[in-house]
Amino acid sequence: MPPRVFITRTLPETVMIAMTRRFEVLRAEPDRPLSAAEIAHGARDCEGLVSMLSDPIGDTVLAACPKLRVVANFAAGTNNVDLAAAKRRGITVTNTPGVLTEATADMAFALLLAVARRIVEGDALTRSGRWNGWGPTQLLGQGVQARRLGIVGMGRIGQAVARRAQGFGMDVVYHNRHRVDERTERSLDCHWVPLDELLRTSDYISLHCPLTPETRNLLSAEAFRTIKHGAYLINTARGEVVDEDAMIDALESGALSGAGLDVYTGEPRVNPRILALSNVVAAPHAGSATYATRDRMGMMVFDNLSAALAGQTPPNRVV
Repeated sequence: MPPRVFITRTLPETVMIAMTRRFEVLRAEPDRPLSAAEIAHGARDCEGLVSMLSDPIGDTVLAACPKLRVVANFAAGTNNVDLAAAKRRGITVTNTPGVLTEATADMAFALLLAVARRIVEGDALTRSGRWNGWGPTQLLGQGVQARRLGIVGMGRIGQAVARRAQGFGMDVVYHNRHRVDERTERSLDCHWVPLDELLRTSDYISLHCPLTPETRNLLSAEAFRTIKHGAYLINTARGEVVDEDAMIDALESGALSGAGLDVYTGEPRVNPRILALSNVVAAPHAGSATYATRDRMGMMVFDNLSAALAGQTPPNRVV
């Protein structure tokens, strides 16, 4: 009998074909986010679990699945998985690092340009039938040329955003727990600064740090009092990196000129105050949503599952 695997969401077609050829695949119907109880029920007799970044894989879920050998997360991060509990139970956890770098960097820059140049507002005006022609003060936005971009988190995605910023003639600074090597700084024409300096001096702030106990609410209410007046915030990292209420207060008061958001605290719920703001471009956690990226992520999950269930070390093992 092939190993039994529970998949919490439907994956791209090419990936599902590979999965069903190798494993006995169980999946939830209809395709929607699942609760912890639903995941535990679906995976209770399975050796493998394919989870999404929004799936809560805690000790209760793991305890309900005594046959489980591997949790293959369809995400670069693993903050949705209780790694300590998995390790304690001898369950391997894997992820899909690196593959979504370019797609997420594209999304970050798309959000930056969209909010700065008020693209969504302009689209709505054009479609409304109320547009009465070009005007010299209509939908004025902010340019990016020679503006300072502060990148928080200078891993693969942060560096990819810095490369894009070079093409727009931006002045790039970054903050990271560890300073990147001098060769990388030279190639990206950027330099490290303390976080408070980045916040005080950047016209655009783009978040690319992982969600950890240290980065939760990294942009606190105090941080928003530090941020340069009129700056723009871009978040394609995790919603919980930001104190969302403090961010909304800053957007409502004008302390922030705007925000481009792809992630939210408590998603898929989005704070109604965010949705009421015209100076926010709100995307539905779509940073990696290209055909090629999602296919590659899925095949990485497949490779991780195949190795783990064959008793081998998966290529992207976390624990």
